[in-house]
Amino acid sequence: MPNSIIIVGAGPNLGAAVARRFGREGLAVGLVSRNEEKLTALATELTGQGIDAAHAAADIRDADGLSAAITSLAQRLGPVEVLEYSPLPAREFMKPILETSVDDVRGPLEFSVLGAVAAVTTVVKPMLERGSGTILFTTGGAAINPYPLRAGVGISFAAEVAYARMLHDELADRGIHVGHTAIAGRIAPGADHEPDEIAEVLWRHHTERSRFQVRIGID
Repeated sequence: MPNSIIIVGAGPNLGAAVARRFGREGLAVGLVSRNEEKLTALATELTGQGIDAAHAAADIRDADGLSAAITSLAQRLGPVEVLEYSPLPAREFMKPILETSVDDVRGPLEFSVLGAVAAVTTVVKPMLERGSGTILFTTGGAAINPYPLRAGVGISFAAEVAYARMLHDELADRGIHVGHTAIAGRIAPGADHEPDEIAEVLWRHHTERSRFQVRIGID
């Protein structure tokens, strides 16, 4: 049974590009997001390209549901060699700072931090037992340069990166590489960043394992 990559927040742009890039290298691809219909379409497309792909729908803000989805995909596809965490935040997470309440911050933190913790804790023990693995976090530029008009993601992305950095420091000598990619701008064909180009950055993160953070479009 081959090793697999699990993509949390898989969609038609970055998620699809990451699936193709890692799938070409022989990894089976597990897709996780909330939309069952879109997941089915993407998995069918990848299968048609000769990539072993499967999907499991889960709400990222439901930690138990997310963990169960990842576990089911690992059982179907093989040991998780790579976890890629890049869910796209909801628009309601982006209120101005002075209009942001406790409830407005709770959603982004569930999405970017609690979901990340649920995903990582599901895969990290088997990685430690094997002594190998890669965990990749991909966020918007607000993780580096928080913007007061989009307060929720500025707070939650910063917390996500703090979590990722602590993982990196703890796991680097135990065979597991943890990396963060911060991207300012939209990822889509013809937009600020081509999905295939970002997928290549993530592939290098996985193979070169030389640094924790890569910044794209950010000074």
